[in-house]
Amino acid sequence: MSQLNEDPRIVMTLDAGGTNLKFTAIRGNQLLFKPIYFPTDANNLDRCLANIVQGFTQVRSACPRPPAAISFAFPGPADYPTGIIGDLPNLPAFRGGVALGPMLEEKFGIPVFINNDGDLFVYGEAIAGFLPWVNELLEKSGSPKRYKNLFGVTLGTGFGGGIVRNGELFIGDNSVGGEAWLLRNKLDPSLNAEEGACIRAVRRVYAQVAGIALETVPEPKVIYDIGIGRSPGCREAAVEAFRRLGEVAGDAIAQALTLMDGLAVIGGGISGASQLFLSALVDAMNDVYVKPGGERLRRLIAHAFNIEDPSQRQQFLKGDVRRLSVPGSTTTIEYDSLQRTAVGMSRLGTSAAVAIGAYAFAVLKLDVK
Repeated sequence: MSQLNEDPRIVMTLDAGGTNLKFTAIRGNQLLFKPIYFPTDANNLDRCLANIVQGFTQVRSACPRPPAAISFAFPGPADYPTGIIGDLPNLPAFRGGVALGPMLEEKFGIPVFINNDGDLFVYGEAIAGFLPWVNELLEKSGSPKRYKNLFGVTLGTGFGGGIVRNGELFIGDNSVGGEAWLLRNKLDPSLNAEEGACIRAVRRVYAQVAGIALETVPEPKVIYDIGIGRSPGCREAAVEAFRRLGEVAGDAIAQALTLMDGLAVIGGGISGASQLFLSALVDAMNDVYVKPGGERLRRLIAHAFNIEDPSQRQQFLKGDVRRLSVPGSTTTIEYDSLQRTAVGMSRLGTSAAVAIGAYAFAVLKLDVK
């Protein structure tokens, strides 16, 4: 992290949405100036590509020195290593496949790196956010335990995800590693997890429990305010809407951690409502299976702790450390027998984590080259 903070190279970035394109540049993990905006023109490929080129052109002219690379998040499906964008649901102009990365490399003469926003969010948190924060807490507590792997999800319009393993972003053979939205929905196995862990899920459950029409349901921020008693409305429906989101998201995170074994971090637009869903999320991770004979089996081998809760954080940091004698020797060795994971909220903020992830990915790739 300290090396990235002092790196003199500039990387141009883009936050691509269905309505707007937000451009800026980063040096040493710091934004160099306020973002520059252009419309996406999602239905017109020529105009969309022209706006992307014009945006990066303006950013380049505002940089104090020539940029070393372009690195940004773009929706999938895509072949991210080659920079080819596939059939995007919310950007119809890209249907059929567009070689966006190669086009930008030819236009600007510098390397171009494109990734999924969920991946870059987790990468940023692994480099400068949640992962080093937890390891620092463990070090200060005197624990020998350290973590190298991080799974993360973003709760918002969709249910994004990403995996970092041993400090490296895990993309997968088809650029679809960490696609949390397609994990199974615990509360309705015929649906994917996203349908239980996103904005529309919160609104849908609120409508069902409150007995009102879906089109009259407010946005999740208002539902959260109702749930904590700050705004008038059906408090029972608000609390239940976020509880169900937590249960679905927690089970999905457990599915991922069963295979990769690490920490878990949460970001996205709905993450600010963690007061209403985080407890249910961790409970779902610590749930049990019941075998045919009635025997109970833990959902996860590792015990999940809510690191935002002071008492659970203390238990997580303490672990179960003991000293063991080496057989046939006078030597002893320290052993922490508590297999555990921690779940918590973004330490950087989702947008900042994505930006830092994009910058770090580019700088490290340039060093490899």
